[in-house]
Amino acid sequence: MSAWSEYKKKLGETRPWDLLDPNIPRATETDADARLSICEECPDFIKLTKQCKQCGCIMPAKVKLLASTCPLGKW
Repeated sequence: MSAWSEYKKKLGETRPWDLLDPNIPRATETDADARLSICEECPDFIKLTKQCKQCGCIMPAKVKLLASTCPLGKW
C-alpha cells in the first residue's frame, strides 16, 4: 500500500470541511469532550498543535463529527 493510500485510510471517511455542512451529524458536546480527553492522553497526540500524529487531523475539530473515528480505534 502506498503512503498516500495508508494516510487516507487512517484519515477515515470524514473530512475537515464536513464541519461546514450543517447537514452532517455532530457528536454531542459530552461525547466530543470525552473523545478529546482520550486523544490528549494518547502518545500520538501533539499537544502544541492539538493534532494526531496518525491521521494529521486537528482533534478539537475532528471529535465534533459524529462519524469520525480514531485511527487507532480508541474511540
